[in-house]
Amino acid sequence: MVRLGFIGAGWWATTNHMPILAARQDVEMVGVCRLGTAELRLVQERFGFRVATEDVRTLLRTPLDGVVISSPHALHFEHARMALEAGCHVMIEKPMATRHEDARAILDLALRLERHVVVPYGWNYRPFVRVARQWLDEGAVGELEHVNLQMASPIRGLLEGTNVEMGGPIFQPDAATWADPIVAGGGYAHAQLSHATGLLFYLLPELRAEKVFAFMSAPRARVDLFDAIAVRYRGGALGTVGGAGAIPRGLKFHLDLRIFGREGMLLLDIERERLELRREDGDDRAMPIDPGEGAYRCDGPPHRFVDLIRGLTTENPSDATVGERSVGLIDAAYRSAVTGQAEWTPG
Repeated sequence: MVRLGFIGAGWWATTNHMPILAARQDVEMVGVCRLGTAELRLVQERFGFRVATEDVRTLLRTPLDGVVISSPHALHFEHARMALEAGCHVMIEKPMATRHEDARAILDLALRLERHVVVPYGWNYRPFVRVARQWLDEGAVGELEHVNLQMASPIRGLLEGTNVEMGGPIFQPDAATWADPIVAGGGYAHAQLSHATGLLFYLLPELRAEKVFAFMSAPRARVDLFDAIAVRYRGGALGTVGGAGAIPRGLKFHLDLRIFGREGMLLLDIERERLELRREDGDDRAMPIDPGEGAYRCDGPPHRFVDLIRGLTTENPSDATVGERSVGLIDAAYRSAVTGQAEWTPG
């Protein structure tokens, strides 16, 4: 049995991660940590946790194999560090950290302690994304020259703190977790655009941001809703990354990635469920994707987390390296939006 603990037990953890993991026959839901006595007891009773505490250290003194971290963004690094140092594998909600140096510290610590890290970028686990990665690994576009990445989400109310009704079975999102810059560590770029950058750095594992310039805006909010980012990648490729937290509720996510190389281009459009390769030599490819397959699902990461701990697989499409490179780009974008200058990402 894989013994699991949870740090953070709010809307998303109780809506997605806990139900998925509790349904597995090889998982023991050992302990949970969150603030609020009444809320803590409710989670304990719903999922059968043996240990329920408001103290992270108390949880980590309990024998555990893995810890799922779903606390507010600004606390991810500290909680991940503590769990790794306690000998646990960790699944860390995105962003893996809010600062690049902290993400790098998590990566280095996990490598030194030989612990698995999973960042639950759900799209990385979809079959059509794995096909795109295979095509790119085969050199389908040739030498990389340019990348366009754009994402938009129906999340305005959360980021403005005006509408947090998301239909969770136990809790609704806490407005402060999303809309308070101190608690959230940022807005759309951390909360949603990190999905897109996590996908990018999985598909192009050699890619690293080098220098980043960004404009961000926050109409009627204290955190960013809109992000316009220009990137120079190591090796000379250029790119743009755009984010908008303003799709009307009920519409599908937009996530559009276009990768241009010397020999061709790859197009991945998750909203329209389209994956195509267009090459200069005419050796084009297209993968049929069933309607609805582009919808966001996050069952892959929790299942993969347990399978990694059990040694059933070594494949991790959303590991600490992907998480660290994603944070590196986004952290530089936040710094640039403040300084008005292009910012370097440390090596």
